[in-house]
Amino acid sequence: MKFSIILLSVAILWGIAVITPGPTFFITVKTAIGQSRRSALSVVLGSSTGTILWGLSGFFGIALLFKTAPWIYLSLKLLGGTYLIYLGLKLILSNTRARSNHRVSFSTNIDPIQGYKLGLLTNLSNPKTAAFVTSLFAATMPSNAPFWLGFMSVALMSLISVLWYTTVAYVFSLDRFRSLYLKSRIWIERFAGAIFIGFGIKLVASE
Repeated sequence: MKFSIILLSVAILWGIAVITPGPTFFITVKTAIGQSRRSALSVVLGSSTGTILWGLSGFFGIALLFKTAPWIYLSLKLLGGTYLIYLGLKLILSNTRARSNHRVSFSTNIDPIQGYKLGLLTNLSNPKTAAFVTSLFAATMPSNAPFWLGFMSVALMSLISVLWYTTVAYVFSLDRFRSLYLKSRIWIERFAGAIFIGFGIKLVASE
């Protein structure tokens, strides 16, 4: 199989996965609307770093590690699910307090380092990403794939993630979306919180 076809296959499969809404999508949207475009872009950078880490781990066989030491996968799954549930509860409870005070206020914009950590932790909180990445490489890579092909594939995955989530951050930081957010912030963030809790519970309860 030609290397260009392999890279195209990786791009298509990863592109489909990236545009499917998940925790990273919702945290990027929330930050872009509720904070600022700069804060959202720092979240995107952190998330993309997570993609690189999962991609390299997948290429070098993290699935084998999970298979030989199941407790590592179980630990990551529990920690990741708990973190997502925490984020969801934080969103819901913070807006409950805002409503009880009869006001809606924005918190101070998170700095780039905080945004980076938020994006990175949100991305790394789901070890099933590693399983998907491993499956992706298993489906597209030849048995003796050279290291440079793996690195190029991971770089391509990261680029796709950056382009998609940067677009999301830009679109949802526009004034029209901010205006909509001001009018319905409580319900939007409660919905996002419920999504996070749902992902977290599904992750913890899954086999």
